[in-house]
Amino acid sequence: MLEHFFSPKTVVVVGASREKGKVGHDILKNLVQYGYKGRIYPVNPKAEEIVGLKTYSGLNEIHDKLDLAIIVVPAHCVGEIIDECAEKKIDSIIVISAGFKESGVEGAIREQYLYQKITRHSMRLLGPNCLGLIDTQSCLNASFAADMPEKGNIAFFSQSGALCTAILDWAADECVGFSKFISMGNKTDINEVDLINAMHEDENTKVILGYLEGVKNGKDFIAVARKVSKKKPLILVKSGGTAAGSKAASSHTGTLAGSERAFDAAFKQSGVIRAHTIEQLFDFARIFSYQQLPKGARVALVTNAGGPGIIAADAIERSVLKMAELSKDTIETLRRSLPSMANVYNPIDVLGDAKSDRYRFVIENVIKDPNVDAILAILTPQAMTEIEKTAEVICEIANRTDKTIATSFMGGKRTESALKIMCQKKVPNYPFPERAISAIEAMYKYTLWQKKPAPETKKIVADEESVRTVFNQIKKTGAAYLSEESARHVISAYGFAIPKSIIATSEADAAKAAEDMGYPVVMKISSPDILHKSDIGGVVVGVKNEQEVKGHFSDIMRKARHHMPEAEIKGIMIQQLVAGGKETVLGVSYDPQFGHLIMFGLGGIYVEVLRDVTFRIAPVDINEAREMIREIRSFPLLKGVRGEKSVDMDAIVENILRLSQLVTDFPEIIEMDINPLVVFPEGKGAIAIDARIAIHVQQNKRIGGNAF
Repeated sequence: MLEHFFSPKTVVVVGASREKGKVGHDILKNLVQYGYKGRIYPVNPKAEEIVGLKTYSGLNEIHDKLDLAIIVVPAHCVGEIIDECAEKKIDSIIVISAGFKESGVEGAIREQYLYQKITRHSMRLLGPNCLGLIDTQSCLNASFAADMPEKGNIAFFSQSGALCTAILDWAADECVGFSKFISMGNKTDINEVDLINAMHEDENTKVILGYLEGVKNGKDFIAVARKVSKKKPLILVKSGGTAAGSKAASSHTGTLAGSERAFDAAFKQSGVIRAHTIEQLFDFARIFSYQQLPKGARVALVTNAGGPGIIAADAIERSVLKMAELSKDTIETLRRSLPSMANVYNPIDVLGDAKSDRYRFVIENVIKDPNVDAILAILTPQAMTEIEKTAEVICEIANRTDKTIATSFMGGKRTESALKIMCQKKVPNYPFPERAISAIEAMYKYTLWQKKPAPETKKIVADEESVRTVFNQIKKTGAAYLSEESARHVISAYGFAIPKSIIATSEADAAKAAEDMGYPVVMKISSPDILHKSDIGGVVVGVKNEQEVKGHFSDIMRKARHHMPEAEIKGIMIQQLVAGGKETVLGVSYDPQFGHLIMFGLGGIYVEVLRDVTFRIAPVDINEAREMIREIRSFPLLKGVRGEKSVDMDAIVENILRLSQLVTDFPEIIEMDINPLVVFPEGKGAIAIDARIAIHVQQNKRIGGNAF
């Protein structure tokens, strides 16, 4: 798909420079000195020869088919060069030049103009404002990086060119090799989705890494990542998460959501392994690159020091991994041969005087144990420790077993030689056991994703036409928020159970409604302008008789008019009191990159205090709905504690699916809360007590890819 970027037969550098230290010079020098076998054409009208290559004054002088153009000219000249490339039928272009949208309004206009040109000419463009790219298989260094990385099976892409140069420098000392290394720059055309697709097809790439500040199209990203991650691990760092929630949100969901939540949800739903730091990104990359995936979660620890073994065991207990329970045969074999002071259970303490032969004996026997899926070998440098020999032993075993092996050789100067041995022989080492366990856990979680079944969807029977009528009426008024009655009508049309309710405009009407409904009742202000009714004293629960109804009626009206004198007040809603059950919350917010976020969590008045919620991007399938329920911290309360019955989990799943389909069918919904959704014991269902919905009312706008 992008073959001319990674394995071109001919490359032209427009803006090649004679002056050392100039970007145009360094790119040309990198193409020449690292062994690229294709033909290279420098373009510079003021030079006859650069780095031993004949120089051309313009593209029209080159009488050859050109596959890839690298443009290093001032930003205002790039458009003209693109036209010349089009005349030469060059379909792949890298624009190194800066001075586009990163530089302000004028640059943004220039970049848009650039995009229009390449679209018109059916070209693909990497950049602008990028470092370039490297493909080690074709020995193509089409960048101004200072070095060429070693060949490897890791592909890396980044929005930050400066980060690229730092990582290349770091990788040289860490024996980390790359198949491809790409700086995306401004992503005018080629973006993360294109590159993930290309790396998916690349037989030289085993692991895909990336640094993102955002994605261009959230839905496309999820679709591609979901497909690719089933075949190859996709490990990403996402920065900029603390800027979430920039818009003022009035719903609970809008307050709790944001770009960080959206990316977390997107990564979960698409199988992306999220690294939270660059250090962790490469911790994960090394083990995925070097080792086979574990067949299970059971980890055995082999250590010559008790403390680090305990630290590693603690890390396992805090993860989804398990401490392996060694078989009786393994324990007896170890007991017969190890010193009496050695611990033959997991963690296996081979003692501080252990030499390489003792490590070999233990690891060889632990590997044979059917109860062990992965091994972490921990070593601290003591006076008698054979550090290099032990490293050689572990590498030899690791390279002939199908079980996952990682090491944690702790120390500094004394372990340097051993680390080089393991680096060269592709055994991942971590300076601290916790980092090793985190990497093994990432591998195990990835195996669970690979085994995850295909999405199980369910079509909800709903009265779409009724909802469309409500929304059309609201749009005519220009209002953003639906009244409570309209919101109740909408969710009822999608199958949510709701309590009985009547709007009363006088004390007498309120008393009659309560009498007909049966005491006790709930009374709450009915106003499309008062979103948080409890905050102004607009809700009274458990009203028991006519006298209380009349007293509360006047009190609620008085408070509403006092706190919000401009609000439109329709009356007081008399509502059936729903007793029992657990209070949960469902919600929706709109993310500009990914679309609608569905929220589930502990509900009632505590949702913003405890923030015990989780998110997914719509549409949500049955398995994802079940995962959402299990993810919240208060899941044990829903499951039942101290003899309590479990709540109706199937009812929660059903209601999550109803909400997901509602926002999929009506993308103009931008915020929504159902709070609380009271869930009754198993088999008894759930009921939506209160609903709040906001829609986008401006015409001819697009939300979620649909015009309305």
